[in-house]
Amino acid sequence: MSAVRVAIAGSSGSIGTQTLDVVRAEAGRYEVVALGVGSSIDVLIAQALEFRPKVVAVADESKRAEVAAALPFAEVVADFADLVQSADVVVNAVVGFAGLAVTVGTLREGKRLALANKESLIAAGPVVQPLRSTPGAELVPVDSEHCAVHQSLRSSAFPDREVARIVLTASGGPFRGRTAEQLASVRVDEALAHPTWKMGPKITIDSSTLMNKGLEVIEAHELFGTPYDQIEVVVHPQSVVHSMAEFTDGSTIAQLSMPDMRLPIGYALAYPARIGTPFGRIDWGTLGRLDFEAPDTQTFRCLPLAYEAGRVGSTAPAWLSAANEVAVDAFLQGRLRWSQIAEVCDAVLQRYEPGPDATVADIIAADARARAVAQEELPE
Repeated sequence: MSAVRVAIAGSSGSIGTQTLDVVRAEAGRYEVVALGVGSSIDVLIAQALEFRPKVVAVADESKRAEVAAALPFAEVVADFADLVQSADVVVNAVVGFAGLAVTVGTLREGKRLALANKESLIAAGPVVQPLRSTPGAELVPVDSEHCAVHQSLRSSAFPDREVARIVLTASGGPFRGRTAEQLASVRVDEALAHPTWKMGPKITIDSSTLMNKGLEVIEAHELFGTPYDQIEVVVHPQSVVHSMAEFTDGSTIAQLSMPDMRLPIGYALAYPARIGTPFGRIDWGTLGRLDFEAPDTQTFRCLPLAYEAGRVGSTAPAWLSAANEVAVDAFLQGRLRWSQIAEVCDAVLQRYEPGPDATVADIIAADARARAVAQEELPE
């Protein structure tokens, strides 16, 4: 059997590098044919020298010549969407709304999309959904929570009518249990100190505010068609139960493993089969306890904001996602307090301007308008 051809957009980040760990572990099963980065060319060059891809994408125009000189065996392109053609599976590990082109391009080409870029599905759901019916197109989520739901739903022959609710688990991030007063002056390094997962800075900050979980609620609705009233969030600090599906007969099916993103990555690469490397295997003799509690939506206000945007629908999730990217970036730059991230997102959502949502251009326009509004809402 020939190797499955893999392209990785965002290969220098956490998901991209862990995808290559899976490829190394599953020797001979996968061939890396394309890699793409924004500007981290040192990482890209080292990866390409090891895996010898046919195509590499570099978003930073000023660095393409250096990459071309270092990798004479590879075609150097500007657009991440150009990574799709030679692959069987495309891992979209691009951070933020910038991943939209990869999502759209992969599904349009009828390829399997291993989706780690939740923002493109959340912001562009009205555009992405029709593309999922393209012959050959397949969307397998890489988020640990949605991967867990995806696996749990395989236990039902009729998930469209047998699912009673989806329960997404949240670690609670580094600030679980703290009050709003205690969080009034948290530092960037504190917000980046996630207790169970090693992730990039943007998603780590989102985890600390519970915006990540809110966006995952919208993503679950888009992925599985589950109504918002049937999607719940529960805080589970051990991050061992990655999410659950409850069925109409009262049965709850959950997926459990130790926190290791290589498991959902491997699941997406191998689907409908499984890889042979046991990433995240549990030692049941030492696991100890599993705790669950309701989220504090008074302190972590981004979670209810996501439900609000999701229920409005159309381009409202795009507005929230864009506002959050602006606010998180401002926090990481020291221009905004942690507690103000939710304030900015709320203010932008209250100024939501409904508009067309049928095309990629519509979504890009909505995203741009929301970013402009978010900039206006940032404190002086």
